[in-house]
Parts: sequence; C-alpha cells; structure tokens
Amino acid sequence: MSSTAAAGVSVGLRARRVFEVVEFDTAIAVGSGSVPALGTPRLLAWLEAVTVAAIEPALAPTEVSVGTHVDLDHLQPSPVGARVAVEAVVTAIEGLRVDCDVEATNGDGTLVGRARISRRVVNRERFLDRLGPGNPG
Repeated sequence: MSSTAAAGVSVGLRARRVFEVVEFDTAIAVGSGSVPALGTPRLLAWLEAVTVAAIEPALAPTEVSVGTHVDLDHLQPSPVGARVAVEAVVTAIEGLRVDCDVEATNGDGTLVGRARISRRVVNRERFLDRLGPGNPG
C-alpha cells in the first residue's frame, strides 16, 4: 500500500446504512424496468454510497475515492416501503485500489444483493483538474 495515499485505509474497515425503498427508487422511476420494486441502478448507488462511508473517513483531507469496478448480483425484489440494510467491508488493498464486499438485506434478513466494488484513492484537486475548467471543485 502506498505511504502517501490510502495510508489510513485498512482491511476490515466497514460501514452500514439502512435505506427505505420509495417510489423514486423503483425500476420504473429509474428507467431500468417496468416493475414497482427496487431498481438495480438504485441498489448499486446505495452499495457504492456505503463503500464510500467505509473508506473515506480514513483518508487524508486531500484524498477521495472514486469507483472503478463493480460486480453486482441483484438477487431478490424489494417493494416500496421495504427497509434495506447495506453493509460494506474493506477486503483487500493493492496500491491505491481498495476492494469492498457489500451485501444488502431486507428487514427479514433475505439477501437482496451483493457486490464486489473496487475504488481508487486519488488526490481530490488533481482529479477535479482533469475535469477541465468550469467544473465545481
């Protein structure tokens, strides 16, 4: 692991959040299907958000993490009103890459989805510079 970036990130870091499925989260609303259940794009957004919550508190103020790879299985539907718990754990670090295993479960413990998500630790200012002039930073 680099001594200048991701130095505070370690295997075993974790975060957990609970989300409630609302109409805005359905496959219909996000354009990924025609059913009133949690859409896969929204599930992915929740999974990624929890990886950020696991990693970024350990980063230096000048660092952020950006998503680079996702392997996702959406296994069970979740209706509007369902509460979905998402837990992420850092499982591997290689250089600036941080891998997380993430699981989402319904209130009854049913596995809704699971993913392996890779993030890369980058310097925030340099990353924003790559976006070009006129971008918020």
